[in-house]
Amino acid sequence: MSGRLFKSFSVGLFTIIPAADPITNQCDLPIVLGTRGAFGSGEHETTVACLELLPTIPDTSGSHVLDLGSGTGILAIAAARLGAGEVVALDLDPAAAVSCRENVELNGLAAKITTVCGDLAGLDVQTFDLVLANIYADILINLADQLVAMTRAGGYLLVSGIPLQDKFDIVQRYARLGCCVRDSRIGQDFATYLLHKG
Repeated sequence: MSGRLFKSFSVGLFTIIPAADPITNQCDLPIVLGTRGAFGSGEHETTVACLELLPTIPDTSGSHVLDLGSGTGILAIAAARLGAGEVVALDLDPAAAVSCRENVELNGLAAKITTVCGDLAGLDVQTFDLVLANIYADILINLADQLVAMTRAGGYLLVSGIPLQDKFDIVQRYARLGCCVRDSRIGQDFATYLLHKG
């Protein structure tokens, strides 16, 4: 977003609402976003794909979720809106962490979402029911072992930010670690995969 204004719009079950210009009587699950912050207003095709696939994941109610590379926190907030019990929103960028924390507060979800500035190494060893990672393909490759290890057996990984030329490598990398593709969105420039850890 980088400080620019945007208008309310709907993606899947969600309505993305600018904090400066809230709407009322919307029927979808609201996600309120301030104008300050990093990548992640919901308009990018990778974020759209994640927001479309998130509601299709079974057993999100009460789940433990990691949002890696959380940016503005849009996916963390979406997971909480869908009933996740606890969400860790993790980003290396201090500005993104500040933006995420502010958006979490705007949505009244501070009791459910913990914002962390840092990397995976800084997290206590945890197992998650769902890992969200809308990040660069090379990071998805490099962190694959860790991300799969942090996902409980039977859990899900929603990975995005994958240029089309890299999608085969990503699928094969995670398949070798025991994950299978449950669903996908192939966009104009990027691919998104919902993976199930068997």
